Amino acid sequence: MKSYWAPLWRSNCKLDGVTRHILSKEDCLPALFVTRNECREYIKEKYGYIAERTDLQAEPYGWQMPIPVKVKVEVSK
Repeated sequence: MKSYWAPLWRSNCKLDGVTRHILSKEDCLPALFVTRNECREYIKEKYGYIAERTDLQAEPYGWQMPIPVKVKVEVSK
């Protein structure tokens, strides 16, 4: 089992409630990174605009900046 870092999407709004999921890259596979810093840079590059957009942070969206989380990947046959 190997540990990686992945960006965790977060939102909280009255319509959908609390939403959390691992973000994916263009190929629809989870965005996994070896280091936390690589994950933070990816979040900053792709989703950094959310930090400056109070309209997206408020209702009806309730978006929050993604955060890096440690995930464990296990491959089995």
